Amino acid sequence: MTGEAYAFWLREPGVGEIRPAVLPAPAPDEVLVRARYSGVSRGTETLVFAGRVPVDQHTAMRAPFQEGDFPAPVKYGYLSVGVVEQGPAELRGRTVFCLHPHQSAYVVPASAVVPVPDGVPAARAVLAGTVETAVNALWDAPPLIGDRVSVVGAGMVGCGVAALLARFPGVRVELVDADPARAAVAAALGVDFATPERATGGRDLVVHASATSEGLQRSLELLAPEGTALELSWYGDRAVRLSLGGAFHSGRLTVRSSQVGMVAPARRGSRTYADRLALALELLADPAFDALITGSSPFVELPDVLAGLTDGSLPALCHLITYQESDPCSA
Repeated sequence: MTGEAYAFWLREPGVGEIRPAVLPAPAPDEVLVRARYSGVSRGTETLVFAGRVPVDQHTAMRAPFQEGDFPAPVKYGYLSVGVVEQGPAELRGRTVFCLHPHQSAYVVPASAVVPVPDGVPAARAVLAGTVETAVNALWDAPPLIGDRVSVVGAGMVGCGVAALLARFPGVRVELVDADPARAAVAAALGVDFATPERATGGRDLVVHASATSEGLQRSLELLAPEGTALELSWYGDRAVRLSLGGAFHSGRLTVRSSQVGMVAPARRGSRTYADRLALALELLADPAFDALITGSSPFVELPDVLAGLTDGSLPALCHLITYQESDPCSA
């Protein structure tokens, strides 16, 4: 055995705790990673924390290296950055990203970690999973030069999509959110901002990421004839109400889903999951993505952090979790 680590577990819906975890000695094709940071994926992880994963999605929603089952007890999470302490020579000492639950150290196959490029700070690299989702979305619905595009919902994923869209030549991007304070994030990303009632219509593409029925409805209303609404939201067990009267049929509008669990069909066969994640990490060299990290807490406080994110008392886009060199529970 290599020793002991600490992991976050959802003991029961709404109640989290830090538990010890035994680390096995890594095999020749495995690595021991000491965590430096992890990120809380606010939308998905708060649904998990609240016990709102639908029964028919329990298998589809399993994260890599998850332990336990939904609704609880379960060890969940997938945005971890750390340093390889043991493993193949080419990885030892490297900062890596791994789709692993919140844990102070862990042993995984070497193929499960991706080196973080030298130009990407370790803290920013926790956004790799979010940017990977945004990359897949724009593989599903790539804009054309000169397109008018709105992103409805300025959460982690919506802001990630907006940040990538800002790089497309000639594409006019508007980030739409009910919270006027998100205008500052939009400015940092280099895109326009509007509240839903002031959002610009006649859009060729609307990417929806607010996880609300109202947001999806507004997305359809903003489309130009024959426009597409790309749905990125995951609603858990919540019902979605949508009116398909008005211009939905006469305007020949399209609602299309995108989900990061599969490589977009347009890239399937030529790109792998590893290719997509490596691309996301390269894109994170842009310091504009720092605007998505809006708070930080030590690992020992993660149970309270997730409770606050779930009930709304702790507002955040990506909340950064930091790990001490010593055991996180020793303080």
